[in-house]
Amino acid sequence: MDALRYSLMAKIHAHRFCFLVIRLKFSSVALPNPNSMAPCAVSSNQPISSNEHKLVSLVASEAQFLIETPDCVLVKNGIPAGVAEIIIVRHGETTWNASGRIQGQLESDLNEVGLKQAVAAAERLGKELKPTAIYSSDLKRAYETAKMIAKKCDCPEVIVIPELKERHVGSLQGLFWSDSEEKECDAFRAFFSSQNDLEIPGGGESFDQLCQRSVAVFEQIALKHKGERVIVVTHGGVLRAIYMALTREPSAGKIMNGSVNVLHLTNNKWEFKAWNDYSHLNEVGFLQRGFNGDSLQV
Repeated sequence: MDALRYSLMAKIHAHRFCFLVIRLKFSSVALPNPNSMAPCAVSSNQPISSNEHKLVSLVASEAQFLIETPDCVLVKNGIPAGVAEIIIVRHGETTWNASGRIQGQLESDLNEVGLKQAVAAAERLGKELKPTAIYSSDLKRAYETAKMIAKKCDCPEVIVIPELKERHVGSLQGLFWSDSEEKECDAFRAFFSSQNDLEIPGGGESFDQLCQRSVAVFEQIALKHKGERVIVVTHGGVLRAIYMALTREPSAGKIMNGSVNVLHLTNNKWEFKAWNDYSHLNEVGFLQRGFNGDSLQV
């Protein structure tokens, strides 16, 4: 554990990214404030319920955080035999993201900014160690992003997994956030409810259902690819669910369109190596637009 230390490498700019290494066991932990420059590590021995145990069966008992430099994030010279490295990318911005319209599992095209975000992510990942496979949600915004990445990474195909799709948010789908509470009050309240097993009216998923689906598909991918690197292109809701399920944190913070996140599974223990890395977007000048429509991740 000597390697777990605090290193403050971020520039004092609000738009700069930071990397988190999160070593996980069953615990309740507090993430550093992303706007704070002070390192933070908090762990506790609070008991977990049987439902929580089922939901995060692979999460291990305490957490420590490490701010890292970009060169430390991805394995450079091959993945160790017992490690599955999953690079998770959120799709590029869509027309509905930009206009504040709720997508859920409805289709929406990448807009001009989203296409450039996808290209930036592809350019970055194309310079790294080649992935064994690239997976994508079956929704077009994710699949189009994944195809651009596959081309740059010289991967012949994108493997579609429907379980990677965005959360179904019931009768909220297709509405604008600005008047969704007025038009679908019950669904709006269910979406924001702290009762995680509450399904959203209109055929929507509960947050627990989303977490269970997300954890299951990432376990399946990781166990299939030990000693390998894979790329998964998915959605903000899925990213939020996998992060909150594995860390037991109440929030995942903002998750940029086109951001890169790195997750390892080693000896049945999950470890986030990077979270919401959007340095490649800053380099191409699309950082500010990346947050549009992002706050609710659907």
